[in-house]
Amino acid sequence: MIDTDRMTEIKIGGEKFSLILTTRAVKEIAAKYGSLEVIGEKMSNSKDIASTFSELIWLIVLLANQAILIHNYKNPNEKKELLTEEFVELMTTPQDIVKINSVLAKTLTIGTKRNVLGEESTKNVKTE
Repeated sequence: MIDTDRMTEIKIGGEKFSLILTTRAVKEIAAKYGSLEVIGEKMSNSKDIASTFSELIWLIVLLANQAILIHNYKNPNEKKELLTEEFVELMTTPQDIVKINSVLAKTLTIGTKRNVLGEESTKNVKTE
């Protein structure tokens, strides 16, 4: 079950898109980068702006398409078209991509957060 608290939103070309880090997306990121930790380093490579933008656009498309694929899976009669890198490149400016970068970071952070519940401890508890 997808937790909508783990989604973020961006606007591209005046249209809202949800971003979500799914297990499927993690597998694709790992296949491309080796791990989630490496992705930040790759995308902050300010020496090669074209490469950095390409990496950011790839990640935008990957995370936005997860939400679209979930929608299509749950609503087979109302399928939405997947986002493409070409669409993102045409409908954004470099400034837009820089702004979206912070949303990407947030998406990755909330997608990997853990909700840990601990056991109640009975140590040092006075019983009467």
